[in-house]
Amino acid sequence: MNIAIVGTGYVGLVSGTCFAEMGLHVTCIDLDNQKIESLQNGQIPIYEPGLEEMVLRNYRAGRLKFTTDLSSCLDDVEVVFSAVGTPPDEDGSADLQYVLAVARTFGQNINKYTVLVTKSTVPVGTAKKVKQVIQEELDKRHLNIPFDVASNPEFLKEGNAIKDFMSPDRVVVGIESERAQRLMTKLYRPFLINNFRVIFTDIPSAEMIKYAANSMLATRISFMNDIANLCELVGADVNMVRKGIGTDSRIGPKFLYPGCGYGGSCFPKDVKALIKTAQKNGYEMKVLRAVEEVNEAQKSIIFHKLSKHYNGKLSGKTIAIWGLAFKPETDDMREATSLVTIKLLLDAGCTIKVYDPVAMPECQHKIGNAVLYSTEMYETVFDADALLLLTEWKEFRMPLWEKIKTAMKSPIVFDGRNIYDIKEMHEAGFEYYCIGR
Repeated sequence: MNIAIVGTGYVGLVSGTCFAEMGLHVTCIDLDNQKIESLQNGQIPIYEPGLEEMVLRNYRAGRLKFTTDLSSCLDDVEVVFSAVGTPPDEDGSADLQYVLAVARTFGQNINKYTVLVTKSTVPVGTAKKVKQVIQEELDKRHLNIPFDVASNPEFLKEGNAIKDFMSPDRVVVGIESERAQRLMTKLYRPFLINNFRVIFTDIPSAEMIKYAANSMLATRISFMNDIANLCELVGADVNMVRKGIGTDSRIGPKFLYPGCGYGGSCFPKDVKALIKTAQKNGYEMKVLRAVEEVNEAQKSIIFHKLSKHYNGKLSGKTIAIWGLAFKPETDDMREATSLVTIKLLLDAGCTIKVYDPVAMPECQHKIGNAVLYSTEMYETVFDADALLLLTEWKEFRMPLWEKIKTAMKSPIVFDGRNIYDIKEMHEAGFEYYCIGR
């Protein structure tokens, strides 16, 4: 089976590579010539565990190809996935120009029945616009070529994307015809031979499922952050609270970990887009507005704890930061707490030393030399007045505290992810601040 995927960003490259791993012949398309040339030379533009080896293996086997021209492969494929970006506009709504551009090229060049599947996260109603654009292009050509549109939202977690794709909890597919359903069933059956977990829905429902899922997860995070902040005020331990409510089968334990705010390419963007979709339809998402408000405040909570410790006198202090990516196992810094924290520290007159196992090149791309980059985690803390942990990379879990204590000006740790034990930190001679305990 031959398919094409437009967009070689995170979703497109992971999806295309995993399809190729299952034996499909996949052509990945991107308008960025430099990115395509890099991929053809075996250079992977994103960090995801296991992805580079899989890309190289399937490229060498001839199952994975890269090109800048969608029209050149349309005669040979049955399905085209659109995985292009949908960045937020200034008002928070999703920018659909790239999605509609793919639809336009599709309509201008198909010569046989083909399905265009939107994998990008798009607002409800986007499929109607896509279908209309395709039909307009076919009308211009005076052709009556059958086609279908479908919605197949992705549920990949950065840092675990390959496993998520190869062994998904579920696959959601919004379709309009039995013909499209048969084709999508054929496409996904190899991944789900033992338990076919494809949920077929109408297209608007499939589009909504993605936003609703991410918004629910974001809601759980902000709820727990709100609870954590109250726990500090009343003397409760949020870890005990989390365990107590997580054992309730109606609630469950996942996404109940408090911290210093969520980030990334999905949750912030999708929450904003769903709020905007509701506005356009005359409805206000009051819960999601609160989720967003809590999260924005939470991103600065570690800075405020630091500032309170020093009575607001931070100018001239040297601050060490462990973790720049919005979460472990990725170099993605979009909407990362580290960016908010760094800006507040710079405005306060601090010198900042940072270390992240993967994301430092991305940090340099985003903020340049506004901070000092360390080559390893212990170098970061040398002569520092305080250490802030913002991303819970595994190598930060069990550091050599005696070595750190000797290197720092003052042994103070601000743990934005609650990965250390309070008693152990105090026994090691550190002043220790965390979230909700």
